[in-house]
Amino acid sequence: MTVQQIIDLVIAKTGVTPLPSDQTCDQLMAGSPDQKVTKIVSTFMTTVDVIRKAIELGAEMIITHEPTWFTGADDTGWLEGDDVYNCKHALIQESGIAIWRFHDHMHMAQEDGIFRGFELETGWKAYRMPDEQCPRLHGNRPFRGCYQLPKTTLGALNTFLKERLAMPVIRYIGDADMAVERVALLPGGGSLGLGSEHMPMDMMRDAKLDVILCGEVTEWTLPAYVRDAYQMGLAKAIVILGHERSEEWGMKHLGDWMASIVRDIPVVFVDAGETFQYQ
Repeated sequence: MTVQQIIDLVIAKTGVTPLPSDQTCDQLMAGSPDQKVTKIVSTFMTTVDVIRKAIELGAEMIITHEPTWFTGADDTGWLEGDDVYNCKHALIQESGIAIWRFHDHMHMAQEDGIFRGFELETGWKAYRMPDEQCPRLHGNRPFRGCYQLPKTTLGALNTFLKERLAMPVIRYIGDADMAVERVALLPGGGSLGLGSEHMPMDMMRDAKLDVILCGEVTEWTLPAYVRDAYQMGLAKAIVILGHERSEEWGMKHLGDWMASIVRDIPVVFVDAGETFQYQ
C-alpha cells in the first residue's frame, strides 16, 4: 500500500468530503505519495525524538496530528537559514520517512477522533451527555465533549487524570474539595474559544458545568473567570491538561480505528510526551 492510498482510505473512513488542499492543513509534509508503506507510526506531533523512534521501528510513514514545522499552517518559508529547521529537515530527508498531518478531517468527522481516543483512555464514553443536553457550537452542531460523571471531588478528579494520562503535575483552579459531576473537555486550542474568547465561559454557564478540562489557555480569559468564581465561593473549576496531554489519546487509539483499512500494516503509537519539563 502506498502513502497516498493510506491517506485516501483514512479520509474516506472519516466520512468527510475531502477538503481542497488550499483549505486544510492535512498535507504531506515529507516524502512521496507513491512510497510503499509496511509500518506506520501515529503520534500527536512529529518531534525529533518521535522521528528517531520511527526510524528505530523501521516505519516508512508517520501520521501526526499537529505541525511538524512549528506553525498551524506548517509553512516553511520563514525558516530559510534556520538551524533548527535545517537539522530537523536533514534528519527527515535521511530517514526517507513520509509525514502526513491528520488534523482537520479528524476533528470534522462525525465522531471526532480526538474525543474518541480520550474517552477510550478515560473510560468516559458511557458518561457522555445526550446531544440534547450538550451546548451548540458552529452550525448548531452539538458539542459532544460534555460528561455527567459519577459524583466525585475536584481533588479526586485531578488524581484520576494525573494517573490515567501519565501527568507528572496537574494545574487547576478551584476548591479541591468541591463536588464535581458535570465536566467538559475542550482539548488542544478549543479552550481558547475557537475564535470567540468568551465561548468557554458561555459553555460553562449554559451547560451548568462544574469543571472544564483545558488544553491551551489564555490566563486573562477562562482562568480569570474561574478564579474570580472560586474566590467568591462559587463551585467552578478548570483543570489544565495542556495541548499535548489533552489530544495525544486520539493518536494512541488511531491504530485500532485504522485496522480495517490498512489490514496487515501495523500502526505503532509513539507518545510525543508531555511538552514541558518540571523542576
